Amino acid sequence: MALLPFGKKKEADPVEVKPEVEAFLNGYSIEVMPRTAAKVEDFRDLLPAGTRVYIAHIEGTPIDEMVDTAKRIAGEGFDVMPHFPARIIKDEATLADWIARYQGEANVNQALLLAGGVDKPHGDFHSSMQLLETGQFDKAGFKRLHVAGHPEGNKDIDPDGSTKNVLDALGWKQAFSQRTDAQMALATQFCFESGPVIEWANGLKEQGIDIPVHIGIAGPAKLQTLIKFSIACGVGASLRVLQRRAKDVTKLLLPFEPEEIISELAAHKAANPDFNIEKVHFFPLGGIKTNANWAINHGGSSAVPANQAK
Repeated sequence: MALLPFGKKKEADPVEVKPEVEAFLNGYSIEVMPRTAAKVEDFRDLLPAGTRVYIAHIEGTPIDEMVDTAKRIAGEGFDVMPHFPARIIKDEATLADWIARYQGEANVNQALLLAGGVDKPHGDFHSSMQLLETGQFDKAGFKRLHVAGHPEGNKDIDPDGSTKNVLDALGWKQAFSQRTDAQMALATQFCFESGPVIEWANGLKEQGIDIPVHIGIAGPAKLQTLIKFSIACGVGASLRVLQRRAKDVTKLLLPFEPEEIISELAAHKAANPDFNIEKVHFFPLGGIKTNANWAINHGGSSAVPANQAK
């Protein structure tokens, strides 16, 4: 066997692109923050043209940084969807100002509305429903409004571990989706196991909730990183996938990749075309470039970067 020259790494074997995965990854979205976006020289080298890029608004991030990031990414040809976390928005005047700035400076016409990971609200709002009720997004003519989904529950909303309040909120959002002209979707927390996701999505349909689901998937990352974020974000039962992996010494130092859950969900979607998971939404916990390259390797024509498309 020939030895590689010192310092050279063996190239990974090419990945066989599965047709159902290629279809499932079509139109995927990805989440960034101003500080992580700043590390990417040109998103067109990584993402397909027109990819929806969510911009997470973390408590303490100035709105100027958010708008500047939105303007930069939109200028590279991508659909920008900034977060509007209710609990860090002081009042309706502040909300209207943010909407106007995003729209006027970055040509934004879509938003993800969520409560936000803050225990004590900074002002008048504590839920995404209150933001919707202001009518400010409809007034501004936003074309798309996404709200949060929680396949494994949300202890901030249901501290007792039930799903009653979450389901009540989804029922309210279902009714709102029928009143607004904007397209709506549920962008979910990331999960690691397909079974709970499929059961949850099917349960929504049984309860008459037909808002399309954009399923959250954690991109490739070190196991320790994923466990840390999972605990912080309240990921539920599917965390056991990582915990089992952590007990396997042979896998402990290898990065976790989402191939298994995506393959299983893609196969289920292919076999059940009316399955209401519409898109994949990536949380690039191991880095934007790492996540984008994983999608390029596994997504075939659905993940060709804009600068490489013919």
